[in-house]
Amino acid sequence: MADQERAHFGAEGPHAGGVALPLPSSFKLINRNYGKTLVRIGGQYFPRKTLVLAFSESVLIMVSLLIATALRFLSLHAIQEFLSDRRNWYRFIAVTAVCQLSLYYNDLYDLRATRSRSVLLIRALRALGTAFLALAMLYYLYPHIRLERGIVALMAPLGLALMLAWRVGVHSSKNFSRPLERVLILGTGSSAAGLTREILSRPELQYKIVGFLDEKGENIGKPLVSPGIIGGISQLEEIVDRECIDRVVISLGERRGVLPFRAMAALKLQGLPIEDAQSVYERLTGRIMMEQLRPSWLILSDGFNKSRFLLAGKRAIDIAVSSILIALTLPLMLLIAIGILMESGGPVLFRQERIGLGGRTFQILKFRSMRQGSEKGRPRWTADGDPRITRLGGLLRKFRLDELPQLINILRGEMSLVGPRPEVPYFCELLEKEIPFFNQRHGVRPGLTGWAQVKYQYGATLEEAKTKFEFDLFYIKHLSLLLDLAIIFETAKVVLWGRGAK
Repeated sequence: MADQERAHFGAEGPHAGGVALPLPSSFKLINRNYGKTLVRIGGQYFPRKTLVLAFSESVLIMVSLLIATALRFLSLHAIQEFLSDRRNWYRFIAVTAVCQLSLYYNDLYDLRATRSRSVLLIRALRALGTAFLALAMLYYLYPHIRLERGIVALMAPLGLALMLAWRVGVHSSKNFSRPLERVLILGTGSSAAGLTREILSRPELQYKIVGFLDEKGENIGKPLVSPGIIGGISQLEEIVDRECIDRVVISLGERRGVLPFRAMAALKLQGLPIEDAQSVYERLTGRIMMEQLRPSWLILSDGFNKSRFLLAGKRAIDIAVSSILIALTLPLMLLIAIGILMESGGPVLFRQERIGLGGRTFQILKFRSMRQGSEKGRPRWTADGDPRITRLGGLLRKFRLDELPQLINILRGEMSLVGPRPEVPYFCELLEKEIPFFNQRHGVRPGLTGWAQVKYQYGATLEEAKTKFEFDLFYIKHLSLLLDLAIIFETAKVVLWGRGAK
């Protein structure tokens, strides 16, 4: 039996694909990083720092409410009596939830946008005002959850001061500013440089690019982006050990005969993470980079699961939510219809053929936002300041109100609440020729909103359409109800602030 195993594994150990895997005499486990810098929730990856801030600030809001209660009553017995009522704890939770939503919708968890202390202060003050307005409306609608006004008034400055002090402390803390993972990149091409720029623009990831290895080791010392080329691929093991590397990323245009499989296998068996640049880029940006997409990676990667339970759940939610929204927005839709008739006459609705699930066509419904007859001729993308758009149409498009009739498309089963936006047949034919795998977006129902809509601008050129499809492909790969919920929350933010419309 031992002889048979030796004959199967070879003299140096197990093998795969004809490559013998070495069993080094100085085998040691590599486990240098301090923990994951990104946490996956529902297909998305969040920086650890963002999650720590969200949780800790919820605690700070509760603490500020307790301190405000103590200041309001100035009596330990009164405080104990107040807090012994379970309903007051529910009121505390309601205030905390509203404040957290206000922080989220004012982009205070976008760490790239709040690096400046002045921006942080302005957004925190705006979030405080938004929270007060939301609480006033909530208390008017549901008086039984109203918290004593004196407590809320005292809590506001306390909570703001605690949050700002905590933010400044976190941003200056070494635990959240020092790199937790030292990254080595194999390759020196455009994809390697693009990935490095993406990492350097996101210090909250706590990654440090130590350097690059080129194919032949002929350009050592040559600068590339910020770090330079520090060796050749043949020196992989030596450099990993010398530079205390925590992660290796492969970003090579041509890998056959170039990758040191023996050295990589030895490092992988010792616990060193080795990843494809495509996977890292996907995790950091929420999009699948088409420029370097390999069919083998697409086929072998996780995801693209569409279980019957998931699809049935999406459809049930679509029917329930669209029915409720139609009932709630019916008065608003009647006002919009009257406004369109008064400004430019009929028709009120704009109908256009779009491509839906399985490549089937359907008539999409929208409130007409352009002048009559402007849609005749060959379809074209909407540009900034498009003269075809009416004055009311510009307002409707800014806040996405022109899309409300698509709730009927959702009820019919032609669309979903969340999914890739449906394209007209002309653009589909054009994009299918230019973008690999573009037809895959027809594998799910098109959506009223989507991942590309909340993460990217309106696509008005071929290059922008390619970028949007990279986001759509990410959504199709990670399709889940949690991701749909995240997109709906983000859509509310986009609509409230009128972002990205044309």
